[in-house]
Amino acid sequence: MSVDGEPGARLGIDIGGTKTAVALVGPDASVLALRTTPSGRGPHGVVEVAARLAHEVALEAGGLSRVAGVGACMPGLVDPATGLARHAVNLDVDAVDLAGELGRRLGRPVAVENDVKAAALGAWRLRADASGASGASGALGPGALAYLNLGTGLASAVVRDGVVVRGIAGAAGEIGHLPVAGDAPCTCGQVGCLETVASGSALARLWPARTRLAPDPFVAAAAGDLAARMAVDVIASGVGLAVQVLALASGAEQVLAGGGLAGLGAPLLEAVRADLERRSRASRLVAALELPDRFALLPATLPVAAVGASFLAVPRARTGVDGAAPPHRAGERVG
Repeated sequence: MSVDGEPGARLGIDIGGTKTAVALVGPDASVLALRTTPSGRGPHGVVEVAARLAHEVALEAGGLSRVAGVGACMPGLVDPATGLARHAVNLDVDAVDLAGELGRRLGRPVAVENDVKAAALGAWRLRADASGASGASGALGPGALAYLNLGTGLASAVVRDGVVVRGIAGAAGEIGHLPVAGDAPCTCGQVGCLETVASGSALARLWPARTRLAPDPFVAAAAGDLAARMAVDVIASGVGLAVQVLALASGAEQVLAGGGLAGLGAPLLEAVRADLERRSRASRLVAALELPDRFALLPATLPVAAVGASFLAVPRARTGVDGAAPPHRAGERVG
């Protein structure tokens, strides 16, 4: 599909632990072009693969000179102010100047962010499309939205009025390491973190592969797999607790979930909403939050992090005469 001449199109680069996705995104957050490839390894490989794919996708708009801005995201500790990304262990990256290295290869300033925070921004940009999320209740307008990433671990981020809320050391919204209950050890060194009951690793621990009657835990539970039944109950309750915590702590009007575990689709959505209904029946305070109607799953095919990354981009009109992005404070909206 050629989108040559599309005004205001931006480029969003999502460098994931296994694959890199680059999207050409319109001003309305529509995905005009999308390509994916296995991610590179190490600082050099990560940047080289992302830059090559970005050049390919930019051709859909007539080249990088026709793109309004470029943004990129990756796992780990990413500092938007310095452009430095650190501790992306799944990519064999201890540290890389992500903004600088990508900018040199693309000949354009590149704004950068952590992948979950970029996905939260993408979810906020896509929120007005009621068909964009499974079970979504429609447009939000100004306010706060929380994104819950249900992957191997549990991560989240909050966007308020289109700006990512960062907090101390960028930790705002990161509820996965709240110790809530149980005695399961967490990778962070604590015990009983929320991540231990609401993540892909939690599912794997509660439902060992050697015992499975089917690949899908909901299918296995229906077939009589007692471990699967217990696992989906724990996961649904854990995600329900995460939704409640985010609503109470961040004031988010909607919580959208993505990530690998969200690929379980409608059965997971129904199970989490049933848990939220149970919580509402037990408490007038919780009932007043109307949580079942505020939770939805994003389609697994939606490149939400790449969309969000594209809106990190600094438009050309705001760049300096030498083409470099103007300095900005951490947490400042850029794009």
